[in-house]
Amino acid sequence: MGKKMLFIFNPKAGKGKIKSNLLDIVDIFNKGGYEVIIYSTQKPRDAYEKAKEYDGKVDLIVCSGGDGTLDEVVTGVMEKDSSVPIGYIPAGSTNDFANSLFMPKSMKKAAEMIMEEELYHCDIGKFNNESFTYIAAFGLFTDVAYETDQDLKNILGHVAYLLEGVKRLFDIKSYHMKIESKELEVEDDFIFGMVTNSRSVGGFKNLTGKNVDMNDGLFEVTMITMPKTPLELQEIMTAMLTAEDNTDLIYSFKSAKITISSQEAVSWTLDGEFGGEQTKVEIQNCHQALNLYLKSTKDEEKRASRTFSVNK
Repeated sequence: MGKKMLFIFNPKAGKGKIKSNLLDIVDIFNKGGYEVIIYSTQKPRDAYEKAKEYDGKVDLIVCSGGDGTLDEVVTGVMEKDSSVPIGYIPAGSTNDFANSLFMPKSMKKAAEMIMEEELYHCDIGKFNNESFTYIAAFGLFTDVAYETDQDLKNILGHVAYLLEGVKRLFDIKSYHMKIESKELEVEDDFIFGMVTNSRSVGGFKNLTGKNVDMNDGLFEVTMITMPKTPLELQEIMTAMLTAEDNTDLIYSFKSAKITISSQEAVSWTLDGEFGGEQTKVEIQNCHQALNLYLKSTKDEEKRASRTFSVNK
């Protein structure tokens, strides 16, 4: 075997289903001609540290876990300014990134797809000095992912996020912010904002709008203003769930670069993990910077676009 692979997995992700698939996955990688170095994450940021440690020492880094595990690996690789290909076997509770790219839901089929070694050059984001894979967000509900207990996620799956999120409806906080981009400049009070490169957020499809292309160099930006009445809150929720751009309470646009500033520190989440408290962030699209082993998704994108149009 001339090729080497680092295989990082989160043993707790998705009810620990990696355990029943591990031997088959490694066998698939061995048959693909790889000598596999296996590492089971032990603590937060572990995948990030291992990705940095093995950069330049392996031909491929594969990770299995939730979106947070993938984010750590991508961040580590980007910090090293590396072009090493990444493979991803989704095993989390929600798997927004994997669903957005129509990855196989079967872990074995995902491993087999990686062994086809077909490169997809995916956009990723730069958040000040940090990297993120598919979403940077603040405000209502955004702390749910990293504050929901892992054991609860494993037991209840997606329902755990919903149960935790419902609590936030009774304590809506707004932030006075200035939004600056080539496409839009506005100052307003916002309860939620997300800068995304994804067709799915929190397991819900179409929240980011239509015609999402994950390697076009553009983010989808959604900023929700503070509702003043229950009717306005209902208007916002209807617009989000139907993906209809028919309300003045939501700013929705595409951009390659956006600056968001506020007087008070705002908590951000990056790919479901805590991204720190910030008073000013600069978010930039790194066009096709991620080398991902993935079959072409263009046919699936066309089908998804047609389905969206029909549902709309």
